Amino acid sequence: MSEAPPSNWPDLAGRIEGDRHILPVRVYFEDTDFTGLVYHANFLKFAERGRSDFIRNLGIDHRSLENPVEGDPAVFVVRRIEVDYLKPAHIDEVLEVVTHCAEIGGATLILSQEVRRDDVVLARLKVSVVLVSKAGKPQRLGRLVRDALERFVKVRD
Repeated sequence: MSEAPPSNWPDLAGRIEGDRHILPVRVYFEDTDFTGLVYHANFLKFAERGRSDFIRNLGIDHRSLENPVEGDPAVFVVRRIEVDYLKPAHIDEVLEVVTHCAEIGGATLILSQEVRRDDVVLARLKVSVVLVSKAGKPQRLGRLVRDALERFVKVRD
């Protein structure tokens, strides 16, 4: 009989340092293209993992949004992504997806993300996500989401 894996791996969903979330990601063969470099669309997948685990580390998971105790079911959907690909990544490298909440709107979050190898930025993303109902209508961000994220937004003078 095999033992079940620990139900609470503190580093599985990355970590929060200061005003940002950091998720380590290893590059596997499946992430690369015929040149041996990470295929451009996989940077989007890495960033999605970073956003999901950032929210998860704040105590807000997708299942609780889809099946809330109070209010209507809702999900975050990507509305817009801007990506600058700056440098390539290679197989077996360990990258970090760094996410921080740049702006909070009524139903929208603007997240800034970088995919890094050590201190080298490989890709920079600006992602707009919207909280929508199951029917696809924008939903105002509730107190739970807003309170969890406000401490991460940098105050601009």
